[in-house]
Amino acid sequence: MPAAPPTLEWERELAAQGYQVVAGADEVGRGALAGPVSVGIVIIEAGSAAELPGVKDSKLLPGPARVALVPAIAAWARASAVGHAQAHEIDALGIVGALRLAGTRALAAAAAGLTPDFVILDGNHNWLAEPEQLDLFATGPLAPLPPWRIQTRIKADMTCLTVAAASVLAKVERDAIMANLAVDFPAFGWDANMGYGTATHKAAIAQLGPTDHHRKSWRLL
Repeated sequence: MPAAPPTLEWERELAAQGYQVVAGADEVGRGALAGPVSVGIVIIEAGSAAELPGVKDSKLLPGPARVALVPAIAAWARASAVGHAQAHEIDALGIVGALRLAGTRALAAAAAGLTPDFVILDGNHNWLAEPEQLDLFATGPLAPLPPWRIQTRIKADMTCLTVAAASVLAKVERDAIMANLAVDFPAFGWDANMGYGTATHKAAIAQLGPTDHHRKSWRLL
């Protein structure tokens, strides 16, 4: 039996609690061996937004359907953006730091149009907040708190429409980046594997060595 589509149920609950402007956030590319990690942000006015048919977690949609949804999501959202952290930034910061960097870039771009009161983050780990904001025992000066509250929600990409929409935007934009990179690096098959560790991709790394778009701090083979 297919899963029920995501809805605005929780976003509307948040609006009833006083969080009128709600953002959904999701990441793509965390487990890839090459290419950026990308974070999508979709911001709505939760009390008045209508449901958006056809949107699901990006993993449940075929590529053409995801691409076709992008204009509808952009028109439906009050603001949206995708941020990226490149392979060398992942090597320098680690994957959690790189997720935070990509998410911060996406939020800064989207919030320039409309600042959210609340951010729904897919998963159970708040990688978007600065670590010192989560440390109750920090003794040094704290980074300024953002103007929004962040809350994680497991499987939010399956249940919350804003998060599902954010996952679609992030997936489409990252896939396009990998397809463009594949033109210059055809042996790695990035237009098909999107930088993930398929047997063909790993065989090309073993034969040719990593590129500057590979996460060289990772165990690539």
